[in-house]
Amino acid sequence: MKESSIVITEKVLTFIEKYKNGILNKEEHDQEFNKLALELFSYQFQHNMPYKKYCQVKKKNPLTVKRWLDIPPMPIQGFKELTLACEPIEDAEAVFMTSGTTNPDQKGRNYHPSLKVWDASMKHPFKQFVLPDREKMTIFVLSPAADMNENSSLSRYLSNAAAYFGAENSQFFFGKKGLEMEKFASELRKCEQSEEPVMLMGATFAYVHLLDYLKENGLQFQLAKGSRIFDTGGFKGQSREVEMEELYKQFHTSFQVDRSLCINMYGMTELSSQIYDQSILSSCLEGDIRLEKTGPAWVKTVILDPDTLKPITNGQAGVIAHIDLANWNSCIAILTQDEGCQTDNGFKLLGRIKGAEARGCSIAVDQLMQSALGGASI
Repeated sequence: MKESSIVITEKVLTFIEKYKNGILNKEEHDQEFNKLALELFSYQFQHNMPYKKYCQVKKKNPLTVKRWLDIPPMPIQGFKELTLACEPIEDAEAVFMTSGTTNPDQKGRNYHPSLKVWDASMKHPFKQFVLPDREKMTIFVLSPAADMNENSSLSRYLSNAAAYFGAENSQFFFGKKGLEMEKFASELRKCEQSEEPVMLMGATFAYVHLLDYLKENGLQFQLAKGSRIFDTGGFKGQSREVEMEELYKQFHTSFQVDRSLCINMYGMTELSSQIYDQSILSSCLEGDIRLEKTGPAWVKTVILDPDTLKPITNGQAGVIAHIDLANWNSCIAILTQDEGCQTDNGFKLLGRIKGAEARGCSIAVDQLMQSALGGASI
C-alpha cells in the first residue's frame, strides 16, 4: 500500500481501538468522528477517481464539505457499475462480492487492500452486541466458512466469529452438498444433554430450511440457559417469505431460546462494518428488550428523505444511508436501497425502498451514470 494509505488505515485503527467499547464522551467522539470522516473524504476524493467524478457532478469537494453529513453518499449501484478503490485492485488482499440476487451477472465489489481494518471493525462490536455477558461459547454455524467462499464478507465474518469467540466444540455445518442437518441435530442434542450453552449462527433463510427439517423429523431442543440465535440477511431474493417475528417464535418452539437472546445482524458487502439489534445487549444491561438497530462508534446511520436525500426527523420513514469510517478504501458514505426510520435508540429496518418512493435515489444513480460517462472533469 502507498504511504498515504498506511497513514489513513492507522488513523482508522486508532479510532476503532479508542471507541471499541463504546462512547464515553459524546461531544469528543462527535468531533473526532467528523474530523476523521472529512479526512477520509478528502483522501477518497483524491485517490478514488470514479467517486471524485460523482462528487463533482453533485458539486461537492473537500473545500466545500465541512460536516460528515454533507459527504455525498455513493449509491450501492456504483459498486456494480464502477471500480471504487483508492488502492490498485490487483493488490487487494480480498474482494468481497454481493450475492447478485437481483442480477446474477452484475455483482457489487468491495476491494480490501488489507483486512486489518475490516477484521478489527468486525471483532469488537460482535463482542459488544452478541456476547456482552461472556468471553466465548460453543458456536454452530449454518452457512459456509471463508474457505468455501472467499469472496463472501459473510463467510469471513462467520469464520472470524468462530475463531475469535468460539469454544472448543464450535463447528460449521455447511458442506459441499449444503446444510448438514443430521450432523447438526446430533451435535446439538449433545449440547442439550450436557447443558452446554450454544449459539447458532447463519443466514436468515438457512434457518427456514433447518426448521422445516426439524419439523419433518419431529425434533425439538431445550437448549441450555444463555444459548442464543444469530441470523443475518433477511429473505432478500428468496422465493419464500417468512415474517421475522414468526421466525423468532419458531426459534422458541424448536430451541427454547427467548426473543431477548435472538439477534439480527445487518451487514452489506459495500460496507466494512456491521449493525446489530440491541436485543441481547439491552436485556443483559437493562433487563429490557430493545429491538432497534445500531452500529459501532465508527458508523453513523442517517435516514434521508427519498425525494431530496436530506435528513428527516425521527419517526419518519426514509432511505437509509451509512457513514462507515472502516470503509477507507472505497467510499465511507453509502446510500442504500433500504427503508428505515430513526428512533431515540437507533433505527428500525422497514424493508426495501419502493421504486415510486425513491425519486431521490434514482436521481443519485442518474448522476452516478452521468459522472461515469464523463459528466465531470478531473
